[in-house]
Amino acid sequence: MSATSAVASFVVALRFLTIVPVPGGRDSARPAALGRAAWWFPPVGLALGLVLAAADRVLLLVYPPLLAAMLVVTLWKVLTGGLHLDGLADCLDGLAGRDAAQRLAIMRDSRIGVYGAGGLILAVLLSLVALAELPGPARASALLLAPVVGRLAPLLAGAVFPPATPSTGSGDAFMASLPRAAGLLHGAVVLILAGVLLGPRGIAMVVTGLVAAMIWSAFLVRRLGGITGDGLGAGVELAEVGVLLAASAHAPLAGG
Repeated sequence: MSATSAVASFVVALRFLTIVPVPGGRDSARPAALGRAAWWFPPVGLALGLVLAAADRVLLLVYPPLLAAMLVVTLWKVLTGGLHLDGLADCLDGLAGRDAAQRLAIMRDSRIGVYGAGGLILAVLLSLVALAELPGPARASALLLAPVVGRLAPLLAGAVFPPATPSTGSGDAFMASLPRAAGLLHGAVVLILAGVLLGPRGIAMVVTGLVAAMIWSAFLVRRLGGITGDGLGAGVELAEVGVLLAASAHAPLAGG
């Protein structure tokens, strides 16, 4: 990949995954282009994590831990434009359908239902409480790692599971152009770095997040016949929540 192509792919990933105003035409966010830009998903997640960890450090100087956590989670969802929360809500509403065709039709409806709304509230509350209960150093590591693991999840799920709407859905175009080596390479790097920097706790955080996303993806395959773009986005949210829950569970064992 040339330097120009690499920069262009980074811009595509940054535009899609965040609300950061970087230049680039609308065509650059086509699903096929996003698939080719997937190499940059975890690095964009790391950049997001650095911003969140820095914001949390500052906010803890001013506010109590619970309020600081609420503000950080709010910033988190604002910076990502609520993209993956939208996918989670669509999936939860759609899963109430009687068969795969109806479930997919409900997921394409832009309106949110009771299952979607309830799922969004639960996901945000889990993230908030898990983060608020972590001591300072553990909060920083969780905030750094969760966005990385979240954006690693669709690389792995997209390479393993089939699309629910072959040749017609945006998820199919993304998965068809997804570099199969990207998930494995990034996964190995993230696991090694988490183990070196955080020890067993770091490995547990990565594994928990990825397992949550892969179990979710396997469940969607059973209910829909494959994965959709919304399903991949929902997997990002579940992977992030999994990392935060694992960090909370292991923080006492690691001495905070």
